[in-house]
Amino acid sequence: MFKSGFITVVGRPNVGKSTLINHLMGAKLSIVSNKPQTTRKNMNAIYTDDDAQIIFVDTPGIHKAKNKLGEYMVHVAKESLSQVDLVIFITTASGEIHPGDALILEELKGLKTPKFLLVNKIDEFTQDRVAKTLELYGKAAEFNEIIPISALKGKNTEDILALVKKYLPEGPMYYPEDMVADVHLRFMAAETIREKALKLLQQEIPHGIAVEITTMKEKENGNWYIEADIICEKDSHKGIIIGKGGQTLKKIGTWAREDMEVYLEGKVDLKTFVKVRKEWRDNQTLLKELGYKE
Repeated sequence: MFKSGFITVVGRPNVGKSTLINHLMGAKLSIVSNKPQTTRKNMNAIYTDDDAQIIFVDTPGIHKAKNKLGEYMVHVAKESLSQVDLVIFITTASGEIHPGDALILEELKGLKTPKFLLVNKIDEFTQDRVAKTLELYGKAAEFNEIIPISALKGKNTEDILALVKKYLPEGPMYYPEDMVADVHLRFMAAETIREKALKLLQQEIPHGIAVEITTMKEKENGNWYIEADIICEKDSHKGIIIGKGGQTLKKIGTWAREDMEVYLEGKVDLKTFVKVRKEWRDNQTLLKELGYKE
């Protein structure tokens, strides 16, 4: 009996959704940073073994939107709840119901789809706070499974895949067995650059950047030539992204190229440029051009 299904992973920004998926997949597929709202689009991570195919949908964090990009992200995340076979809701052990989580719990009420509650980052909190969180959230909605975990350290994560399979229906293999993600190489390249920018830039800037791959060519020898625009909203941000003597931009490119060469399996000649597009996060045309469209 072969089982298959789609599992959406929801939670407020920066609770460890992408970290968990990367850990369960045993490979880095979603970008990770300590900045909130890192994930902007749904991405399917595909886990296949002898008896099941599990498709994890990594969603943007559900939050109070402040611009059209935020509205798109929240819509994408909420839309995924009604289209999957199982929902994994991730929070952290704060000892109380976070205001952002209250919005998600409201969305989960009345949802007949099986639901897991994973309380993440338990190594960062006391046992009392973990226990209080488990109790509060367990009463706030009906969950089929409740598991305290540390996705980063792999604590209490070894049984998650087996539990997921338990709730999946019989079904076909939706993707080829050797496929691990349903995204194009251009998307992966853009996200790789954005991840490095997130790690290097100041807190207020990352939300205002996007990355567009303008050229991506594979050469006859298996190497790659890539050109990318890092788009920001202010002239002052452009200067910060470039850095003194171009050092910050150079470091973003170097770090991104190192990662790209692993999954592209060849040398990468990467050229990065910085362009200002004022208030692009509220510009419907630019959002569509950058791929943020329903």
